[in-house]
Amino acid sequence: MPRFSLFERFGVELEYMIVWRDDLRIAPWSDRVLIDAKGRPISDIERGPVTWSNELTAHVIELKTTDPVTSLDGYAAAFAGEVAEINRRLAAHGSMLLPTAMHPLMRPEESMLWSHDNNDIYAAFDRIFDCRGHGWSNLQSVHLNLPFADDAEFARLHAAIRLVLPLLPALAASSPIVEGEVTGYPDNRLAYYRNNSAKVPELCGRVIPEPVYSEADYHRAIFEPIGRALAPHDPTGVLEPAFSNSRGAIARFERGSIEIRLLDLQECPAADLAIVRTVVALLRELVAETLVPLADQQAATVDELSPVFHASVEQGDAAEITSPILHRTFGWSELGTPTAHELWCAAMARLQPVAEASPAEQTAQQVYVEQGTLARRITAALGSAPTTESITALYRQLAAGAPTNTVFRV
Repeated sequence: MPRFSLFERFGVELEYMIVWRDDLRIAPWSDRVLIDAKGRPISDIERGPVTWSNELTAHVIELKTTDPVTSLDGYAAAFAGEVAEINRRLAAHGSMLLPTAMHPLMRPEESMLWSHDNNDIYAAFDRIFDCRGHGWSNLQSVHLNLPFADDAEFARLHAAIRLVLPLLPALAASSPIVEGEVTGYPDNRLAYYRNNSAKVPELCGRVIPEPVYSEADYHRAIFEPIGRALAPHDPTGVLEPAFSNSRGAIARFERGSIEIRLLDLQECPAADLAIVRTVVALLRELVAETLVPLADQQAATVDELSPVFHASVEQGDAAEITSPILHRTFGWSELGTPTAHELWCAAMARLQPVAEASPAEQTAQQVYVEQGTLARRITAALGSAPTTESITALYRQLAAGAPTNTVFRV
């Protein structure tokens, strides 16, 4: 597999839930879409620049860039077009795709695992963790994959990503409702995710990865403890440490990339791509050491960063950020304590990440600046005590906007 240098390529993955059109209950129909020419279920369908893939559960389907791409231009439209095509195929089964990071009404016992190829891995996870929980079966995310060519580039990229991870929920939270209740957390997906492997805590650690900056140190500090912890639960060795690592960013040394996993899925691909562009722009600035020297980036500890992550999960863009290293990361020089929303808006104003993007992506960023995260907008639209009917109506509206790249504003 070819190796690429920093920011030479990008890989983006979007996960969508499949639901019944009439009442939005989950529909385990991914194997009605992921089929070969003979009608047999398969894991992947390549459709030019975008590939469709299965996930852990039968009611989730993933859309991803087929290969690492040199530019994100055009992908908001490309992903939206694939959403429209999947909806067309699902219509025959009375179902469609639903955006956002969590189904607002689903109960975990309704879920079904993917039962076709690669299901031995999923079955192993289910045996150990019981994947019917919200943290396994009700979480749709956006994954951003960024390359590195060697240990030196890995060190720079990993240091930069660790600084950005804690505030990603304040940029992308879209999961404020669980089983019909407004929980008070804007990012319930990550509230569940941070605890979903508590039985083997080495898998997720403290979500923010440890400050390790070489492949050898990563194996020593992360992969080897995961392998030792999994061994009693997985005697046949189905689960590999590199695959089982569940931190907020995971190193894929076999393909020379780091995968960022803390972004909630938004209401439409344009909103997802606007967020991805913002994250990339900030990471570029960090890697260039424009505001923060590499040594200072690498010195940031999990003890410093983890509390900010939890505050972002639980308070979203309203979280007040007191961390000096994160003030420097985002270029904050004003007096007083900024909110996470103010930090992101300051970075957007300075970096202009969507200046040359599609109009829909520009709209998505402007709506974030004016109205905050999608979670905040959903909560504002529904109020603190929504009904099943009002939730269904709003999410039906969000689903209708996904294939047309319609950004939701209150």
